This record gives sequence, structure tokens and C-alpha cells, in this order.
Amino acid sequence: LSSCRCFSAFHLLRCVRLRLCSRRGQNRLPLWIREIWAYMRLLAKSLYFNSLTDSDVVFDSVFEPVFLTVDYVTRWFGLVFVYLVVILTSSIVGIAYVVLLPLILNTYSPPWIAWHVCYGHWNLIMIAFHYYKAANTSPGYPPTEKHDGPVVSVCKKCIIPKPARTHHCGICNRCILKMDHHCPWLNNCVGHFNHRYFFSFCLFMTLGCVYCSISGRNLFLDAYNALETHYQTPAPPYTFKDKMIHKSIIYMWVLTSTVGVALGALTFWHAVLISRGETSIERHINSKETKRMAKWGKVYRNPFNYSRLNNWKIFLGVEKRSHWVTRVLLPSAHPPHGDGLTWAVFPVKKDLIPV
Repeated sequence: LSSCRCFSAFHLLRCVRLRLCSRRGQNRLPLWIREIWAYMRLLAKSLYFNSLTDSDVVFDSVFEPVFLTVDYVTRWFGLVFVYLVVILTSSIVGIAYVVLLPLILNTYSPPWIAWHVCYGHWNLIMIAFHYYKAANTSPGYPPTEKHDGPVVSVCKKCIIPKPARTHHCGICNRCILKMDHHCPWLNNCVGHFNHRYFFSFCLFMTLGCVYCSISGRNLFLDAYNALETHYQTPAPPYTFKDKMIHKSIIYMWVLTSTVGVALGALTFWHAVLISRGETSIERHINSKETKRMAKWGKVYRNPFNYSRLNNWKIFLGVEKRSHWVTRVLLPSAHPPHGDGLTWAVFPVKKDLIPV
């Protein structure tokens, strides 16, 4: 009798359990919600999937949607930035020809007139030439087919071998040889084949802005005082043309001074990087490697630093003394040193390009 009671109790508990399980199965969440939840759990676990995960990996993973949005916006608004550069530069050139040039011809002595005319036109030609070349020259891409050149890794996005100093651009959606950065003002990446054009444009644009700011300072003060001075007696009878000239001079001086300071700082920073033989991306990589090697009691040295003078010779393509004039101070479309695929990876004491 006792055994029959035990069997009945066990059977009752089993029936209750099966009934609860069947109800639980009926109340399960929809499949699409369970899939989203499983995907979110997978993303969370991917942040600590191995010992190589650090704060940078977590930061990149969390802000990946932000980076994708910025890349998308920059890609589609690239031409807007290019048109903005052309319009602003053209406005300054127009003011220089319409307003400043007549004042120079009527005020300055012949030697000063010759100086302003020659320097101004030389600077304008250098700005226009290097901007056009920087925006229209391909930065250089690694071959997509199999080749015998040396590679250091495989791009996780392009799934192609990457030579040394090559990095992937999310905006161009391609790997770039010796990539420095993607410049929205050029609507182009700055890489091996147009890096010199980009730097020269920044340099000559800075010189042009400084030239306009210094030479137009007195004109700016006169124009500002003419518009802002409160007269106790009736103000001078300025015509509409006079007021527009004053406002144009103020606009030119404020714009060139602001751009000169901002672009000058950027140009100086890139000059420092060129002197060290590294790009903007390599600056961050080398900084991390320096800290990592320091923990081991070792000193990290940039393998692409060939001494300050050699770095500039290689960057500018200077192979003989006359090239400092024909390739640096005059417009030149000569190709850069090397093909961007292979690099000498050890510093040398002698000049790579003797001059």
C-alpha cells in the first residue's frame, strides 16, 4: 500500500511538471525578440573575447555607429567642402584684384609694386596648382591581385594583403598606401602619391594668408574705424561703394588671419611629422609602441626615420641641388620617391639621396 502511494505521488509531480513546462513553452517571447537578445549578448561577449582586448577596442566597439555616421556624412559632403574652399579663396582673390591692387598701384613706390605683384601671383599659382593636384591625384592603392611584394598584414575589411605603412580608409572604403588621413577639404585621402601636394598647399595657403593679413593690417584698421567710429560732427559722406570696400577689407583680413593661424598650426604639426619620418596615423602607432617597449626596458625607434634632412629630401623628391628650386619653389608634378609598396626599414647615417 505504501509503495502504491509513493508511485501515485511521483506520477502526480511528473504531471504537474510537464504541464508547467508546456505552459512555459506557450508563453515564450517571439523569435525576433529572442534573436535580438542573443545578438546583444554576443556583442557584449565580443568585448572581452580574448586577452588582447583593451580600452581602445572597447571604445571603438561602442562608438562604431558614430564613426560610421561621420564617415557617411563626410563621404557625401566632400564636394561641398571643395566648393567652399574654391569660393572662399576666389572671394579673397577677387577682393585683392578689385580693391587692393588699385590702392597699391596708386600708393606704393615702383619697387614695392613689383614685389607685391610678383609675390602675390607666385603664391596664388602655387596654391592653385597644389590644391588641384592634391584633390585629383590618387593617393595610391595596394594591388588587389596576388603579387610578390612584401606585406605585413591582411586588411580585415578589404581582405587583401597590406604592405607596410598601408591603412584602411573608412570614408574611401579602400586601403591607402602610406595613408596620413582623409582630408574632407580635398574630398580625397592623403597618401603616398599626393602627400607632398597636400603639405605644399597647406604651406603656401598659410603664407598667402599671412601675407594678406600683414599687408592689409593698416587698411583693415582704417576700414574698421570708418565704419565703427561715432562722430560728434556729421559723418563723412561715404557712398555705398565706399562702405562695400570697407566691409570687403574687413572680411578679407578677418578670414585670412583666422585661416592663417589655424592652418599654420596644422602645417607646423605636419612639418614635425615629416621631420620624424612618420604620418599622422603612424604617430599614434609609434607612441603606443614606445610605451610598450619602455615597459620591457627597451627603446623603440621608428624604422622609417632616415634623419631629419633625408626625410625632407625623400618627401620633397629632392635629388640634386637645383631641385630645391625647380621642385620646391616652383610647381612640379614629379612622382614621389619609391612606389609606396616597399620601404627601407632601417635608419642609415649616409644620405639616401645625396645632394
